Formats: sequence, C-alpha cells, structure tokens
Amino acid sequence: MPQIQLTPAQRKAHRANAHHLDPVVMVGAGGLTPAVKKETDGALNAHGLIKVRVFSDDRTVRNEIYQTLANELDAAPIQQIGKLLVLWRPQPEKEKVIDEDRMAGPRDFKVLKYSKRGGQRPEVKTLRVLGNQRLTPGGKVKRAKPKPQTSVKKRSQT
Repeated sequence: MPQIQLTPAQRKAHRANAHHLDPVVMVGAGGLTPAVKKETDGALNAHGLIKVRVFSDDRTVRNEIYQTLANELDAAPIQQIGKLLVLWRPQPEKEKVIDEDRMAGPRDFKVLKYSKRGGQRPEVKTLRVLGNQRLTPGGKVKRAKPKPQTSVKKRSQT
C-alpha cells in the first residue's frame, strides 16, 4: 500500500499534536518483527497519531524501519528525531450500535414551589429524575416501581 502524502501545513499540525505524546510502540533488538507491525497497526487504529521508539544505534536501520512501517501500514511519516518516529493514519469510522432495549436516561424538571405567603415569588428548583423514578404532583421524586408488597403475617409483626 502506498503511504499517505501530506502537505507541509498538515505535517506541521501533526508534529505539534505529537509533541506531548509518549512512545506507544518500542522496537527492540529483534528489529521489525510481525508482532511489532501488528502492534503498530493496532495503535494507529486506536490513536491515529503515534510515536515509535527504535532501540538501534544504526541510523540506516532506523530510517529503513521508518519507511517500512509507513509503506506497509499505509501511514504518513510525520517526523523522525533520533530514535523516535512519528506516524499518522486517519482513524477508521466507528459504527454506532443502537440498543433497542435501552431505557430512558435522566431528565431534568423545573419545579415551582409556591410560598404560603401570597406576595413572594415561587422558588424554582431543578430536579433530576432518573429512568426508574417519577415526579409526584407535590414535587417529590419517587421510584417508578413500588417496593414489592409484604405478606400479611410480616406486616402484623411490625
């Protein structure tokens, strides 16, 4: 797969975004193994912009690893400083899963509480009602499903 071509302005923006990142993938003495390629591919899918540290003192080997990763993983080479390589690839769109069994979430209601004296303004309260709760006419929050009824014997004991 060919690597992504970026304009200098895009490359500059990605360099700025990568400045604070820590290396996600480390290439050790074993070099560029299939496991390292797989981890780099997974990191690019998860993050989009990553740093790779290569523990090799040979500059030509580091350049070769950099170009190989960019070409094989269809990523754009952003920057190489010493033993750090910065790669970018657009993240794939995530599919939204629609759960049809999902219940209602919290809702906010404004409740007016009138004072007993007629000349004062009513007090406005904002109440959050969860999915399993309801708002009574008096402005109190109660559970939507009442507690299960106890038997006659247990009620007589209390």
